[in-house]
Amino acid sequence: MDKLSLNQVQTAVRTMCRVAEEKKEYFSDLDGVMGDADFGVSLAMGFRSVMKRWDTYDVSSIGSFLLGVANQILNNTGGCSGPVWGTLFERLGQTFVGKQELNLSDIMEGFENAVEGIRKRGGAQLGDKTVVDALQAIVDSLKDSAGKNICLNEALDLAARDAYEMREVSKDWMARRGRQRFTGERSIGTYDPGIVAVGEMAVAIAATLK
Repeated sequence: MDKLSLNQVQTAVRTMCRVAEEKKEYFSDLDGVMGDADFGVSLAMGFRSVMKRWDTYDVSSIGSFLLGVANQILNNTGGCSGPVWGTLFERLGQTFVGKQELNLSDIMEGFENAVEGIRKRGGAQLGDKTVVDALQAIVDSLKDSAGKNICLNEALDLAARDAYEMREVSKDWMARRGRQRFTGERSIGTYDPGIVAVGEMAVAIAATLK
């Protein structure tokens, strides 16, 4: 596989919806350590709304489909998750407008734009212990794979692995954004639920696309 089709992108989004639903209690438990324990419920609600509107999206291109998903996430996901995850899909959709297939370079550009959009929207920087760190791990991994001429399948596997491992990399950081920032040094040694969610979804997507 050297390109992703619209059907495969849709499979990836359905996989994210499934993970959000299956892991909602786990994600909320992680959030409950330093937050108000609603992250998993909010995320599941947003992705559930994506599935409810599945047959209404414009599928003339990968970009138009993802922009429809973004609209659902933005309008149906509570708390900070709506703007963050909505911006992820919004920036991906904007990058892929008119595209019927995505190569490694396209995917890398889309995630670069998504990281930029989320940083601008919420002010998070790398190292703040947020979803931005997990998404940047994907970008960095894809860039490394592109430089080594690694095939798309393997590149997605490696990116998923790096996103998953970011939970451990960031565990001993102090949170500087999101609700966890209010706990200061007590956030050191805890997992950020958003980082964990990105990793779980990335690994599931990579496995499903095989």
